[in-house]
Amino acid sequence: MKKSFKLENLDCANCAAKMEAAINKLDEVEECSISFMTQRMNIVADDIDAVIPKAQECISKVEPDCKIIVR
Repeated sequence: MKKSFKLENLDCANCAAKMEAAINKLDEVEECSISFMTQRMNIVADDIDAVIPKAQECISKVEPDCKIIVR
């Protein structure tokens, strides 16, 4: 399943690349891409709901103020 999320307070492209690399290392994630320009994250995983808290943890380690907007 593929899902797209808005990211809030993403400050730089370098941070986005670090976040993307960290999330892609998670076992549950098939693919993750983060675009600094659009402030969006795309994730491909079997259980997106289970991955989101782990992805948020990876994001917070790089950029503590950045949040995934889940709707």
